Amino acid sequence: MNTDKVNDGYIPKTVASLKKCQECPMGLNIHKGHDLAGQQAVRSVVDDLVSVLFPGCHGSRTVSPCEMHKHLETQLTGTEKRLQNQIALAWQYQCTVEVCENCEDCDAKAAEAVKFLFDGLSEIKNVLEHDIVAAYEGDPAARSTMEVVMSYPGVYAIIVHRIAHALYMQKVPLIPRIMAEYAHSLTGIDIHPGATIDKGFFIDHGTGVVIGETCEIGKNVKIYQGVTLGAKSFEKDEDGNPVKGIKRHPDVGENVVIYAGATILGGNTVIGSDSTIGGNVWLTHSIPPGSIVYNQQPHPMIKQDGRWSMVNGPKADFGAGI
Repeated sequence: MNTDKVNDGYIPKTVASLKKCQECPMGLNIHKGHDLAGQQAVRSVVDDLVSVLFPGCHGSRTVSPCEMHKHLETQLTGTEKRLQNQIALAWQYQCTVEVCENCEDCDAKAAEAVKFLFDGLSEIKNVLEHDIVAAYEGDPAARSTMEVVMSYPGVYAIIVHRIAHALYMQKVPLIPRIMAEYAHSLTGIDIHPGATIDKGFFIDHGTGVVIGETCEIGKNVKIYQGVTLGAKSFEKDEDGNPVKGIKRHPDVGENVVIYAGATILGGNTVIGSDSTIGGNVWLTHSIPPGSIVYNQQPHPMIKQDGRWSMVNGPKADFGAGI
């Protein structure tokens, strides 16, 4: 069978239909002429920035002390140009979405956003040192801080979040979300770049954690897998569309522990400092500082020798860590 002849029949037709789709108003990556950076390009920038913050721990090669200055300079110089271009294109795209009447210079805004991020990298690194110590001290299985930096998904997720959050604070469109979803795809941890998270933050295990855009989390907070800090409901405008830009997610005070599977919802919900939230708790209202919240322990039924018996569990088993 002559496959070339068969391909001649349907491939040109497929190409033509896809090209026509790209030219429609909802075209993907050439929306009104703006050639946006693809996911892989943004992910490459994330990888380079993480390797700048932790050279030798993240990246494709070791970096000796004598090479450090040159390594950092080379990485930052190359990353600056690529990230600035990505942000400029993202702003150009956003101008078409919002139909800006007084659009500022996208290149100048991009340069300022990158400068803001780079000027803050040393402070981001300092905050991350507290996160790393919190992970090491908060997990009996951790053998060293190096193990924490190089292998813990929760630590990687917060590294990327602190980079993305800096750009979010500069109102950069698209790029912070792509960065956050990159970390999400690798770790199973979904942190919106708008969430404000203080130092000493540790996510243990991590899979299934969701932290919403308007969350504010205090110092030294530890959460386990499956925790959701989400919105209780969405306010809608007169046309039935969700209202954007309002407080939707809970706040968490300092020195709080939230165990696996807990769900905390609502923009008016505040978890007071020094509180403990047990596993699988569903919470939609505020609690004062120093609170302990847990579900009443269920009574499992056990069948043995053909007979069923009820077992009373411990009163305050929070369903904690692993």
